[in-house]
Amino acid sequence: MSIKISTFRWLGAMALAIFLFFWLGLPAVLQALGLHPVYDGPRYRLPGKRALIVTTSHGTLNKPGQTDGKATGVFASEMTAPYYAFLDAGMQVDVASIQGGVIPIEPDSLRWFLASSADKRYLKDAELQAKTRRSPALAQVDFSRYDVVFLAGGWGAAYDLGRSAELARGVSSAWAAAKVVGGVCHGPLGLLHATDTDGSALVRGKHLTAVTNRQIEELGIEFTPEHPERDLRAAGALFESASAWRDIFAQHVVADGRLVTGQNQNAGEATAQQMMRIAGGQPNP
Repeated sequence: MSIKISTFRWLGAMALAIFLFFWLGLPAVLQALGLHPVYDGPRYRLPGKRALIVTTSHGTLNKPGQTDGKATGVFASEMTAPYYAFLDAGMQVDVASIQGGVIPIEPDSLRWFLASSADKRYLKDAELQAKTRRSPALAQVDFSRYDVVFLAGGWGAAYDLGRSAELARGVSSAWAAAKVVGGVCHGPLGLLHATDTDGSALVRGKHLTAVTNRQIEELGIEFTPEHPERDLRAAGALFESASAWRDIFAQHVVADGRLVTGQNQNAGEATAQQMMRIAGGQPNP
C-alpha cells in the first residue's frame, strides 16, 4: 500500500511540475524568442497632449465569398501597449474604430500564454474596457485635434483599415496639421489612401515597416484582402523589415520624419515612444 501511495504522490508531483512548466514557462519561452519583448528604451512625457488609437471593426477572419470564420479583430497588445505608453506619459488617450461601437479583439491575443503585460493591465482596467465597448466611429472624430495618431493592427485590420475613406481623410488631415502618424502590424494599411499636403500618396517614397509577406505566409492568412508589405510597396513605400526564425518574433521600428511604424505586435510600445519623442516629448527621468 505504501508503495502505491508513493507512486501516486510521485505521479501527482510530476503532473504539477508539467502544469507549472507550461503555465509559467511557456510565456517566458515565447518572450525569450522575441514575443512581447520588455521595452528598455527611453520613455517620454507629453502631458496635456492628446493621442488617438484607431482600430478595426472587422471581427471575422473570413475567406473570400464567406461571411463566417474564426473570430478576430485588433490584436490586443497593438492597442493596449501604445494606450498605456501614451497614458503613462500624461496624455489624454481616445480609442476609435472604423464603424464605432464594440471593438472586436482577437481572442487568441488574450490567452494566458500570449497576453502581454499591457493586456493583463487592460483586463483589470474598467475605463479602457468601457472605451472598447463604446468607441466612436471615425466619422465622429476630428483627427487634427490629436498630437499623435496610432493605427493598431491585427487580422481584422486587413479587411477595413485600407478600405476606409474616413480613415484616409482623417490621417490626411492629421498629417496636414503637422501631427505624428503611425502604427504597427496591419495598422499601416490605414496609410494606403492618405495623401500628403501636395496631394500625392502619403507613403510614396517614405521608409516604413509593417507585417511582412513572410509572416502572413507563416501564419496561413494569405486569403485576407490586403497585405501590408505587398500593398504598401505597391503604393510606393520604401518597405523595411527584420527577420527571425519566425517573423512573428521579429521586431523593427522605422521613423521617417513624422511617420513612425512598427513591424508587428512586438513593437507597440517602442513605436509609441518614438512617436512621443517626435511630437516633442521630454525624456522621463
